[in-house]
Amino acid sequence: MGFECGIVGLPNVGKSTLFNALLSTMQAEAANYPFCTIEPNVGRVAVPDERLPQLAKIAGSAKQIPTQLEFVDIAGLVRGASKGEGKGNEFLSHIRTVDAILYVLRCFEDTDIVHVEGSIDPLRDAEVIETELMLADLDSLEKRLPTAQKKAKGGDKTAAEQVGIMERVLKVLQDGKPASAISPRDKADRKALDAIQLLTSKPVMFVCNVDEGSAATGNSLSAKVIAMAAARGAPCVVVSAKIEAEISVLPSEDEKREFLAGLGLAETGLAKVVKAGYRLLDLITYFTLGPKEARAWTIVSGMLAPQAAGVIHSDFEAGFIRAETVSYADYVQHSGEPGAKKAGRFRLEGKEYAVQDGDVLHFRFGP
Repeated sequence: MGFECGIVGLPNVGKSTLFNALLSTMQAEAANYPFCTIEPNVGRVAVPDERLPQLAKIAGSAKQIPTQLEFVDIAGLVRGASKGEGKGNEFLSHIRTVDAILYVLRCFEDTDIVHVEGSIDPLRDAEVIETELMLADLDSLEKRLPTAQKKAKGGDKTAAEQVGIMERVLKVLQDGKPASAISPRDKADRKALDAIQLLTSKPVMFVCNVDEGSAATGNSLSAKVIAMAAARGAPCVVVSAKIEAEISVLPSEDEKREFLAGLGLAETGLAKVVKAGYRLLDLITYFTLGPKEARAWTIVSGMLAPQAAGVIHSDFEAGFIRAETVSYADYVQHSGEPGAKKAGRFRLEGKEYAVQDGDVLHFRFGP
């Protein structure tokens, strides 16, 4: 289990450059004209986790398999996208199933790169994006609600649950607020909200694309976005798509680290985006180890051991007996499973155990 992020923004903000850098081997076309990206580019990238190679070394694993993150690069939105401007309806349909939406905002000046709005203002750009997403949701609900109401009157329980949430969200949208402004009352409410796949009910992360000289410190434009994100309780990451593009072509990890250090950066933009995304979606990672491979698995925080086992294979969940568990810190401190057992840090956990971030697990299951 990883997570899927839709990358959205106005034209010429650096979305495709950032996407290319993140995926390095997949080259989405990037050029200085609106709607350069017509069809969505989709790609998976390994999630960087410094714990995996450490665990693999101790366990003597021949292969490392990191968890995966999927990015969907959506063509640039413009005012009127919800009504079809710039083929907006086609673009918006591509992000209805993603887990989170990344607003890439232009926070750099460059007279050689045109801005569709005629000036550089990331807060205005964010408002344009959100407005178009809200209008698209409003249009979608107004079309779907009558059908759901008809089914509900006919005794369809699922439709009845969805009608309730649809009517509440419709009022919020009509008041000019995103669907995320409502709070689900219970699990059934949350399930119904998720089922109608509204764009503005999804978690949002702001990505400030700055010039190369501002990558380490940010600038006055990114500072405005950071303040706005903080007020909304949303994560905000400052990256330089140009720097990420340069890093992506360096042949070795040592060269990448040296390059980053020279710029005053401790990690890549990808690492920052992933970490912020994990926090946004409340995700954690556990590990499985063996002589053939060391592997990272991503789950939702609070997931119980049987369901975590089911991420590997449904048979593991169905026949779950117990989970042999060692924390990452204990595994490293005691040089592996034998040492952890000797130190009394090896545990047997049952069906009610909530897996913790960094757990090293071995699942026992039966028929």
